[in-house]
Amino acid sequence: TTPSIEPSMQIFLIDATGPFFRQYKKRHINWSKIPFHSFPKTKSCLANYFLQIEEDMDLFTSRVKEVGFNAVTLDDVVHLTQHAWLEPEINRWIQRYGECYRRLFAMCHTRGLQVYLTMDILSLTPLLRKRINGNRKTARDYIRSLIANTLETYPEVRGIIIRIGECDGKDVKGLFKSELILRTPKQVNLLLKELIPLFEQYNRTLILRTWTVGAYPVGDLIWHKQTTARTLKGIESNHFILSLKYGESDFFRYQPLNKHFFHHKVQKIVEFQARREYEGCGEYPSFIGWDLAAYQTQLQQADNLVGMSVWCQTGGWVPFRRLTFLEQSGIWNELNVYLCIKLFKEQQTVEQAVTQFASSIGITDTDSFLEFLQCNDYVIKHLLYTRPFAEQKLFFRRVRIPGLISVYWNNIFINHSVRKILRYHVQDWEACVEQGEESLDHIKRMKALAAQLNLPEDDIEYMYDTFNIIQLARKYYFLPYDEQRSKAIKKAKRKYKRKYPKSLRPRYRVKTNFAPFVLRTAQIKLLTRILLRKKRGYRVIDRLITLHFMGVAYKLLVWTRPKLIPKFARKHAMGIETIFK
Repeated sequence: TTPSIEPSMQIFLIDATGPFFRQYKKRHINWSKIPFHSFPKTKSCLANYFLQIEEDMDLFTSRVKEVGFNAVTLDDVVHLTQHAWLEPEINRWIQRYGECYRRLFAMCHTRGLQVYLTMDILSLTPLLRKRINGNRKTARDYIRSLIANTLETYPEVRGIIIRIGECDGKDVKGLFKSELILRTPKQVNLLLKELIPLFEQYNRTLILRTWTVGAYPVGDLIWHKQTTARTLKGIESNHFILSLKYGESDFFRYQPLNKHFFHHKVQKIVEFQARREYEGCGEYPSFIGWDLAAYQTQLQQADNLVGMSVWCQTGGWVPFRRLTFLEQSGIWNELNVYLCIKLFKEQQTVEQAVTQFASSIGITDTDSFLEFLQCNDYVIKHLLYTRPFAEQKLFFRRVRIPGLISVYWNNIFINHSVRKILRYHVQDWEACVEQGEESLDHIKRMKALAAQLNLPEDDIEYMYDTFNIIQLARKYYFLPYDEQRSKAIKKAKRKYKRKYPKSLRPRYRVKTNFAPFVLRTAQIKLLTRILLRKKRGYRVIDRLITLHFMGVAYKLLVWTRPKLIPKFARKHAMGIETIFK
């Protein structure tokens, strides 16, 4: 019998951003933050706009409370708190947002849900940027006074979640734009020591997210023990919590549990993602139940774990727009949410939680539903991911390399460079191709079971059509080169686009380029040995070259050969240049 972790776990958070996206019409969506820039520009229109948000929030809070959550996260502090350093017009808009949000706070309170606000360090307006002018002490003074204003203005807010390692993407517009101003563990530590007394004074909770994208010396906070220790040095408070993703990278598969859970004495919460941003965002099932169970077993021994945070809508730059807990099509995300709360709050087994979920949607044949999910688990782990590559522990600079390189968000990359890299890192090519074929057979079985169980068959057909292209790509990667294979991929791509036009359903973008890669296998081997490492600790060559010289080399490359950097890497999210800072 495994010991219960329930007595120490008290916080069960879920993001409540979904209601803010129903009226957002842009096709490609940045799901990382509520799109404030899309809100109406007049007071009366804004009030009407929030009527739909309130209706959706009422449904959302009702459902997540029923499932078992006791707190929600909402974006964000800077859009809700006025400050004397801001432009007068922006303060007027903040006042209007605050009036609208108070009704949402009251709704959450009625449901018995505590509210936590998010905050990037630091979001700036043109005037605020001018006032701070890069001075970190001035920035800390502003942050401290802003948070004090928030805690004073909104007694309904239970706590604030700050993010110091990622900022707004290149496409984010609006009143504020966040930047990374904290670059070292010492700078983060100093800010925490100035903020925590405020939270103690107001009896609230400060949560620090360790998620970083590798920028600056604090960029390895998510996995580096010493960086985290320096960040937390001297911090001992019941009003402070460290928030950790389950792994050492973003929400990918094949990651060992983050070792920070077993170090450092501060309170901690674990983060999971139910709407899998790298695995279809709920357009098809991507079941995480057995992964959750493995992590839950290991977390029995975690030091001072006080809760969990589930992202059911947040994350990714994709056209997929299914809303969790707000429409029937959110079923696959809701299934993962259900498993998160039942396994960690009630210590159920996967089979028990699946049985309860099945019953809630009218399924009585639990054995068939479990078979459906087992097939799904195999497909995701053996075809979406190339398992022999995904299982490898590889680091570049301050980042752990994700387990997916040929499929990312809604992009399927089929090109000669990916072919060479995968063939170098994977030994048994034929086995990978065979696992891909077995996966397609599993999807066929899933479709038959979906018809039997009255599950959305269209989603499984969409999954098959998408994964069929991924399997064609795998054959191109691992089988001997054949020009007919390239033609088959192009033909399948055209058929896929005709079957799923943008007006009908969001689809994956299949990006093909069969031109020979400029680097030879021997050169790839040499660069891999220099740039990548298989251990967490930094080598001498990392300190001499990759952590310092690579930043300069990247800038030189962009200046001299900008087209060598794919547009996807340059224009999406924060841009690939971030990891070279």
